[in-house]
Amino acid sequence: MIDIGRALFSVTDKTGLTDLARELASRNVELLASGGTATALRAAGLPVTPVEKWTGHPEAMEGRIKTLHPRIHGGILARRDHAGDRADMARLGLEPIDVVVVNFYPFEQTLAAGKSEEEIIEAIDVGGPSMVRAAAKNHRYVVVLTDPLQYADFLDLYRANHGKIPEDFAKRCAARAFARLVSYDSAVAGWFNDGRVEGLLLEQVRPLRYGENPHQRGWLLKKWSQVPAGLVAADQLAGKELSYNNLLDAEGALRLLAEFDEPAAVIIKHVTPCGVAVADNTARALTLALETDRVSAFGGIVALNREMDGKTAKVVSDMFLEVILAPQFTDDARAVLAKKKALRLITFDWSELKSRPPLTEIRPVWGGYLSQDADFGLPEIHDFRVATKRAPAASELAAMTLAWKVCKHVRSNAIVFADAAHTLGIGAGQMSRVDSAQIAVRKAAAAQLDLSGCACASDAFFPFRDGLDVAARAGATAVIQPGGSVRDNEVIAAADEHGMSMVFTGRRHFRH
Repeated sequence: MIDIGRALFSVTDKTGLTDLARELASRNVELLASGGTATALRAAGLPVTPVEKWTGHPEAMEGRIKTLHPRIHGGILARRDHAGDRADMARLGLEPIDVVVVNFYPFEQTLAAGKSEEEIIEAIDVGGPSMVRAAAKNHRYVVVLTDPLQYADFLDLYRANHGKIPEDFAKRCAARAFARLVSYDSAVAGWFNDGRVEGLLLEQVRPLRYGENPHQRGWLLKKWSQVPAGLVAADQLAGKELSYNNLLDAEGALRLLAEFDEPAAVIIKHVTPCGVAVADNTARALTLALETDRVSAFGGIVALNREMDGKTAKVVSDMFLEVILAPQFTDDARAVLAKKKALRLITFDWSELKSRPPLTEIRPVWGGYLSQDADFGLPEIHDFRVATKRAPAASELAAMTLAWKVCKHVRSNAIVFADAAHTLGIGAGQMSRVDSAQIAVRKAAAAQLDLSGCACASDAFFPFRDGLDVAARAGATAVIQPGGSVRDNEVIAAADEHGMSMVFTGRRHFRH
């Protein structure tokens, strides 16, 4: 618990200030404040010591120097249980500061208001961020509040704990403080860099051949000081430079590949699977994967989760591919593929892919970003519910499992037909689920693949029975889907009419 004896206030936004300070003062907490904050507290009738009196140093340079003083920062940074720090405090006449309540000069608002360059520069806070950083670093002993929305939670805990604050709350406040520092400094950095803050937060690994289209420039980036990992650290053994689209497709291929433990082959086109298979060896798996849609595989990306040997390389030796990814390539494989001078051969760390998947996804939107947890793992495969009268047979269950793993990585609305070894038909990216089902059936017919006795996976529930009817007429005998539609009973009845087995996973896997 952090015992509160002294609090420092320096705020631009004075919302909730006097209520917070009054509660602290009522328990004999000493109040320190800078500039206009001290004026506001005095006007509220509260006892307050101005920081210039506390430090013994007057404000200077029209307020640029107020809190930048050892008596302020020493009081914030001192470790209460550290003998050396206590000795230095006694030697220098320092006293601890237990709560730091700071919000920054309104830089973002000044910028948005279109003020002059001189006014914008003066709105860059120096003392406030310095105190916040110090307090957040020393959160085991100091509570830092950077947002008026935190005051109510602070006061609830303060009252409940008789004038003390739990360290876990202080740690959460420190995390929020550092996030505010990042946001504030990013706004300042963006202004200095004509608004392009992303290029300052990330560093360029290398330029790409081009972006999504040849007229667009592209770069591969990573966070500053980040140790290269994943595709950024992958080794290119052969072929021309990678493009933006190559890396997008490679990312999609590796994410899908990570779903499998047995030897597997994945073929990706436009970040969508066009063939996936498992077998007891990579040559067989790749042969089966190509059966799904050899036409779409033209110009695509192949990914394997075992080394590529010469026999496997011969499977695609007569095909045009953009990239092949594998943990290793044997000398025989490289010799077979050597005539394809433009073909990129990429190795990656399979163990890292399985153990350290991407945790978050970030996409830009107009004026900001969207962020979400990565959709990793398929725990529902082991916890589904049989919805129909008939439960799946072992062969159907194996086919369902493969179809479900692939379906998760197909653009929505997604429908996948598969047997236990490979995909048979894939319908992707349609506005209507029944259209995706019909496309998947047509794809299977074009590849001369029989859907009799196969499984059908749908990334979200069937809103009507029509999509399921398409699957049943095509020959599917088992269906795996999330369930959850208001018409589930209608769809279940349709499956029972067709003698199908259907399971509900309870988990949706949209990919937009």
